[in-house]
This record gives sequence, structure tokens and C-alpha cells, in this order.
Amino acid sequence: MLRIATRGSALALAQARHVATLLGGAELVEVVTSGDRRRDVEDKREWVAEIESALERGEADLAVHSAKDVPATLPDGFVIAAVPPRASPYDALCGASGLDALDEGARVGTSSLRRAAALHALRPDLDVVELRGNVDTRLRKLAAGECDAAVLALAGLERLGRADAAGAVLEAVVPASGQGALLLEAHVEAAEALQAARTISDPAAERTLAAERSLVAALGADCRTPVGAHAREGADGGLGLRAFVGRVDGSEWVIDELDGFDDPAALGAAVAARLLAAGAGEML
Repeated sequence: MLRIATRGSALALAQARHVATLLGGAELVEVVTSGDRRRDVEDKREWVAEIESALERGEADLAVHSAKDVPATLPDGFVIAAVPPRASPYDALCGASGLDALDEGARVGTSSLRRAAALHALRPDLDVVELRGNVDTRLRKLAAGECDAAVLALAGLERLGRADAAGAVLEAVVPASGQGALLLEAHVEAAEALQAARTISDPAAERTLAAERSLVAALGADCRTPVGAHAREGADGGLGLRAFVGRVDGSEWVIDELDGFDDPAALGAAVAARLLAAGAGEML
């Protein structure tokens, strides 16, 4: 039986169990990462390094990550084994029926710089406050009145059976690169695991994720950078990509979009170049 390495959070375990079901069964191997031990993660490697070590030591065959937590470049010897069908990439507003329904000066909780930048850009009057913890913790803090509303990933709510907490889907906010997608990682020499993973990979999810990761790599962005990227396939099969870069205080931002590309990497690089030409470099 295949062994799947995963973090031990409720969401990570739900995602790993979903992949195990798609594969027809697998054993879960829980790994504690540096990111799990820290309050404020500044490098995405902290979410994946210990899991990759488990793969390298042969303690697991595949790893399941939230794609948005995986650095744009993998270490030598590791590859993206599969990207299963993607859930919603969008953010959800909890505690209100929409941004327009919030009073002036309402406190909106998030720990994401991207979300803070987008909220300030859309509603400069809002008071964006820090809200940390797992999904259940953040929802409890919202219910306790620590903020008037909170922004969380819709996919995470759905995977934990908490979709009812979403008062609105924030389609005007450009999602994080990889949000809603799962990324299966393996060592290049794990032939059996790679073959099994390919059976559950979704070509559209692979291509859209590749375009978003290409943009992030071209910008040199990380988890402390307010960058959004959302790729999708058009009816003609061509790829489109919408991206956002902004200052956390909402004082400056730039959004750009390109369509009709066949090559995901070329699309991501092209949108990144346009953002940089429009001043994104100074914001980053």
C-alpha cells in the first residue's frame, strides 16, 4: 500500500484522506513541519522541508500539499507527481453577506498579506486585523467577536464540512497561486508512486497551477508577498491568467490579465513581465 506524507492539521489530513480515496487506499504518515511549530512563517520551505525529508528517507511514497504552500521551485530530485481536480480557488467572507454589507470601519480578520492588500484596495475604510490559527480556531474567534468578519479559503471550508460559514464568495479578490489545488510530490526515483499518482491527475488543474507557479517564480514572490494569481482554461482550450500585486495598506496595486496562451510557463512569465513594467517591482 502506498504511504502518503502529510502535515497533521485537520485540513491537511482531510486533503490526504481525499487523495488516499482517489488512489483506492493509502496509509497516512503524519509529519510535523517547522511551519507547524512557528507562529509566523516567512518561508514556504517551512511547510514542506520535513515532508520532503521523509520522502527522501523512504518513509513515505507521496506527499500531499496545499499547492499554495509549496515553493515555486522544488529541490533537486523531487517532482510534482500529480494535481488532482481542483476545488474552488476563491476566498470566502465569513460573518457577512458581502463586503458591501460591512459597516464603515468594520474589523475583518486575516493573516494573509495578499488578502489584507486586496481588502484595503476594495474597501479602504475597513480595519483589517490579524487573525491566526486553523480554520476552526479562526471561526471560533469570529464567533467570539474578535472581528466582524473573516476571510478564509472557500476550498478549506468545503473540505472540512464548514461551507455553511461562507457568507459570500469574494470573486473580486484574486486568489493566492495554487489556492484550492492539491499538489502531490514525489522523489524522481519513486517509480511506483509516480505511476499511481498520474492516474488521478487532472490536466486542466496541472496547466492552471503551472501558469500560476510560473508567475510567482518570475516575480520572486514568497509567502510574505501580497501577490495573487488565478489561471483558467477558456472554452477554446487556451489559458488565461489574472494576477494582482499590491501594497499591504492598499495605497497602490496593479491587476493585469492575459488570455489565449498554450504554454503555462510562457503565460506566467508574460503576465509577470507586464506587472513589473507597471511598477509591481517597487511594491514587492
